[in-house]
Amino acid sequence: MSRSLSVLILASLITALLSGCAGVSFPKSEQRSAEAAGAAVDYDDARPTRSSPARDQPAPEPMTERESPASHAPAGPQEAPHDFREVEEAESAQPDTGGVEQLPPEDPVSNAEGYEDYGVNTFMDPSKDRLSTFAIDVDTASYTIARRKLEEGTLPPSSAVRVEEFVNFFRYDYKQPDGQTPFNVDFEAAPSPFDPDHTFLRVGVQGLEVAADKRPPVHLVFLVDTSGSMQTPDKIGLLKQALTLLVENLRPDDTVALATYAGSTTKVLDPTSVREKGVIISAIARLEAGGSTAMANGLQLAYDMAYKNLKPEHINRVIVCSDGDANVGPSSHEEILRTIRDYTQEGVTLSTIGFGMGNYKDTMMEQLANQGNGNYYYIDTFKQAEQIFQTDLVGTLMVIAKDVKIQVEFNPESVESYRLLGYENRDIADKDFRNDAVDAGEIGAGHSVTAIYELKLKPSSKIDPATVRIRHKAPEGGRAAETTYAFPRDQVRADFGQSGRAFQLAVSVAAFAEILRRSPFAADWNLGKVRAMAANAAGDDAREQELVRLIDIAVRLSDGPRAER
Repeated sequence: MSRSLSVLILASLITALLSGCAGVSFPKSEQRSAEAAGAAVDYDDARPTRSSPARDQPAPEPMTERESPASHAPAGPQEAPHDFREVEEAESAQPDTGGVEQLPPEDPVSNAEGYEDYGVNTFMDPSKDRLSTFAIDVDTASYTIARRKLEEGTLPPSSAVRVEEFVNFFRYDYKQPDGQTPFNVDFEAAPSPFDPDHTFLRVGVQGLEVAADKRPPVHLVFLVDTSGSMQTPDKIGLLKQALTLLVENLRPDDTVALATYAGSTTKVLDPTSVREKGVIISAIARLEAGGSTAMANGLQLAYDMAYKNLKPEHINRVIVCSDGDANVGPSSHEEILRTIRDYTQEGVTLSTIGFGMGNYKDTMMEQLANQGNGNYYYIDTFKQAEQIFQTDLVGTLMVIAKDVKIQVEFNPESVESYRLLGYENRDIADKDFRNDAVDAGEIGAGHSVTAIYELKLKPSSKIDPATVRIRHKAPEGGRAAETTYAFPRDQVRADFGQSGRAFQLAVSVAAFAEILRRSPFAADWNLGKVRAMAANAAGDDAREQELVRLIDIAVRLSDGPRAER
């Protein structure tokens, strides 16, 4: 599709996504193959909707789908054990707050902000479907949205909680790659602190660190929502502070352009070298909010500006800054997303930065970034802006691998059942793992990606439980490379207390998210236990200490209504 035709299509199609995203159901790759060796292929939808079974009912039976051959490779590195003995003492001091069934009822009004319920992955039977395939995800917006809700004294809507974005908000100090591939894979597993018959497996992927002076020049077009809904300090005010901070941390050979959209679109600043930093910052300072919203035309203008300044082998990106709320007409959201994919194939990626609450449209902001091959962040404080645009700037801007897919193969001789915590809207059909035409996720320089599985192992088996394959393309490449890693059975810890601090932290964060999103598989998990786990695992890092504080808030919010009844 030509760029001019893409622009015209986008202007007429973008509108439906913005008005209807509160109730939109986006297509997912939910089908898995039921292909046996030499057999015909039959595909079934195996992902359940989010429906919580009663506590006195048995857990759902493992789903059954596909069988495929196994392969093995050297295992990843292991982390040193960490003492977990303090947990039982700390737990005894916490309120006896249970899992999802003891959370107070949700306020249905809160979901008017625009969140999408992608369901909850269920347990799978590896004798029928041994493959778990998904696209990598380094977004963190869900965690910061939940943080803001909790600090304002409310539990986040369950549909706003994406487990992977909670887990990937934190750093786990994985080993750097050896240079053969752009990432390293780190495994660890230990019995569940909630159910001794179950085991948690962590698969951690660490991206290659790149020094700031080694990254290519970047050419950014800020597309800023200046509609009336942005007229609050936590929106347009914080947005201006964040963009100013980003400019302050760019290099002289970078360029910045600025466009706005409200009742109409405006080209505020043509691509300008950061050598003229004062001109750029002055243009940002003049931004004011007011009027209705015309995001479709704004995107058209921003992409036009980006293409006119397109530099091969440099970083070319549109950054949409908005609360996601807009006035639009009817059209097909899937056509809109396909159009954005056309733009990315021509060399310009798109990231989204969310601001504000009350009318916030999370689904639209997340899907635009997903299809634009960029990142999705939510900024609730200037401190969060510093994290994204200062501390993590190189990873925020520079992609080191694109279309990254992960496929974990579970050996049915060692694993009775498994489920992936999160990544529901990143699911990829098993048959598409090696289909390089299927879009997947991107990983930035220095970024880490963590996936948590809950397993039921066969006690008598000594066979390796899992093999992990990662498939990716170079940032400017079209051919994919694949690497394979095996996780040996003898590296499963004997108990949770023997696992490393980073592993305990990741499990604590995942468990917190599972309870907040009211997962039926966390019905018997306990926020008090999660708090004790997180407190024991937390180091001096401010984000880890903040996690403990947020769990404390959730405990109070969960326990208060229950105490009144």
